[in-house]
Amino acid sequence: MCLLIAMDDLTLSGPGLTVSKFFSSLSETEIRDLIDPGILATIDATSGGEISTDSLKEVASTLLDVNSLLGESYGRKAILSLLPEFKLSELEKRVGNSFSKSDNWTESEINRVRDFFNLREERITPPQLSPISEVNSYYGLFDHQRKAANKIIPLLFEGDRRAVLHLPTGVGKTRTAMHIIVEALRNREPSLVIWLASSKELLEQAVHAFQEAWSHLGNRTVQLGSMWGDLSPDLLNFADGFLAIGLAKGWSKSQSDQNWAIRLSPKISLVVFDEAHQCVAETYRRLTDELTNSYKCGLLGLTATPGRTWADIDEDSKLSDYFHGNKVTLEVEGENPIRFLIDNGFLAKPNFRTVFSEPGHTITDAEIERISNNLDIPTDILESLSMSQQYITAVFKSIIELLGSGKSRILVFAATVDHARVLAAILAQKTIQALVVTGETPLRIRDRSITKFKSTDRDPMVLLNFGVLTTGFDAPKADAVVIARPTKSLVLYSQMVGRAIRGPKAGGTETCEIVSVIDPALPGFGDISEAFLNWEDIW
Repeated sequence: MCLLIAMDDLTLSGPGLTVSKFFSSLSETEIRDLIDPGILATIDATSGGEISTDSLKEVASTLLDVNSLLGESYGRKAILSLLPEFKLSELEKRVGNSFSKSDNWTESEINRVRDFFNLREERITPPQLSPISEVNSYYGLFDHQRKAANKIIPLLFEGDRRAVLHLPTGVGKTRTAMHIIVEALRNREPSLVIWLASSKELLEQAVHAFQEAWSHLGNRTVQLGSMWGDLSPDLLNFADGFLAIGLAKGWSKSQSDQNWAIRLSPKISLVVFDEAHQCVAETYRRLTDELTNSYKCGLLGLTATPGRTWADIDEDSKLSDYFHGNKVTLEVEGENPIRFLIDNGFLAKPNFRTVFSEPGHTITDAEIERISNNLDIPTDILESLSMSQQYITAVFKSIIELLGSGKSRILVFAATVDHARVLAAILAQKTIQALVVTGETPLRIRDRSITKFKSTDRDPMVLLNFGVLTTGFDAPKADAVVIARPTKSLVLYSQMVGRAIRGPKAGGTETCEIVSVIDPALPGFGDISEAFLNWEDIW
């Protein structure tokens, strides 16, 4: 049986059978039969032997999701076979006497069973941004941000009209960019500024940042557009303001309307490409070229890592060439900008430490060749490595050591979804508050977990995630990061480190522990200063 996302018992109430009551009624054997044997062996191993029945019941609701089990034939049979006779009889009275003998339940029957368990999916619509809304007109910059903005503006609106703004994560790329965007809109009206980004988090962040910036700095009422997912503004009537476009949405629209970007381009004064190292990918480059088709249009790239790879100079040079070699970075005292930012409280002081796990997954010669031939470690190798008892134990011990040293907000980057969930289950067994956020997490639960992690609650907390918090997410109060997702990508590594290194002047912490858990046979990175300066030779 596959590992499933846990439900929140706090949402279960009423006369039916709650998840907690259900699992507490089962025997150890019955619970073990529901859990994947490999995952069960890992949890037992980290406990130094089979965990007790009470502990097993405690973690069962983290590992198993009754709601999901009821949605599949095998799961329904397992649940029904474990119900006491009087409960099954009660259930049949509610749903119908024949349903339990059928393999094919109707949607109505499934929903009535979920109601019995108080597990009906709560249809909460997340707050939606209007495709087009109006923003009516303090939003200052630090000295180093202002210098960067003043230097890059002439490059965008004169001459080459292309440049990259290179600032470390946590130093305010978005805020600095908003001042440049306001400049573009104030100097040419009507006109459009386009913001391109790959993720919903980055796009939402940009929209909210523009609302704040323009309300303080703007000189007129403008339009605000959101174009990603199901949001599709009327571009024919969109002529003056800020439009955030998801890369996937933009490319998809090009499939049905090949020239939409070219038609829009005469209105555009500036295109901003967030995470600029992506823009030379073939499809994204075409979209960017079409949007910047007008000779009066500037192109601003934003990045903390102005390259696409670790050591491929030819590949990285494509990015430099695309922006005509124009890159504006920090102008601060001393040779090392990161050191300046740390010493002056803009960034937290990161204390890097590498933990090597015991060998658990033997890497074959063929796998080594595959790793060397790919930009990053193949997914199947990551899955085998991360789910070994040795690797999970190394990550778990790293988290426990950080908590023991007084760290209260630990952000963990897991290697896979199952990896995140198993770690959460093991932490729950130790009565440690652990939250899980992955691409499969419902939006309402994701938002609630992130809000809780960012709160002023003093209780220690661990947020485990896979695949969703590398961009568009900041946790200023996080005082430790565990990178349990081995990678060859310097870009990805820098993004993970950067999530929690905001300094006191940016509402963050003075120091932050960065623990990288790696297999001795795999590559790892150690110092964000090295990441920041890695690509200087190509610009």
